[in-house]
Amino acid sequence: MSKQSSDADVAFISALAELLNKNELTELSVKREYGEDDSLEVRVVKQANIVQVAAAAPAVQYAPAPVAGAAAPAAAAVAHEDPAQHPGALTSPMVGTAYLSAEPGAAAFVSVGSVVTEGQTVLIIEAMKTMNHIPAQKAGTVKRILVADGNSVEYGAPLMIIE
Repeated sequence: MSKQSSDADVAFISALAELLNKNELTELSVKREYGEDDSLEVRVVKQANIVQVAAAAPAVQYAPAPVAGAAAPAAAAVAHEDPAQHPGALTSPMVGTAYLSAEPGAAAFVSVGSVVTEGQTVLIIEAMKTMNHIPAQKAGTVKRILVADGNSVEYGAPLMIIE
C-alpha cells in the first residue's frame, strides 16, 4: 500500500471518529474494499468515561470490598477521576498500538517526571503499518503515563498527563 493510500486511510478513520462524535453515536463499523485482495475494515467505538485497552490478562482479580471509614471516600474519588478530562491530558488522535520507545529495547521517549517541550515526540502510535510520532501538545512535566508499551489505544483515549 502506498504512503498516499495510508494517509487517505488515516484521514478516513479520523473522519469516522469525528462523525461518531458529531452524531452522538457509540459505535460505527465500516468495510472499505480497494480491490480483490485489499480492503480496510474499521470499527470505532466510543464509551463514556471508559478507556478500552485490548491486552491479555492472566486472570481477573477483584479488589476486596472497601472498609467503611476515612479511606472509602478517598478511594471513591480516585475511582471517578477521568484522565481524559484532565486539562493536561494528551489523547490519542487515532486507533492503533502505542509504543513508548522508538524500537524494542530502546529507552522510552519519556518517563514520569520528564520535562518535555511542545512538539517533542512522547510516543508512537502504529496505525495500518505506519508509525505516527505523537508530539507533546504543550511544554511541561510528564505526571502520568496511562498506556503500556505495545497496548492498543482507541481514538480519544488519554495517553499521558503533561502539566
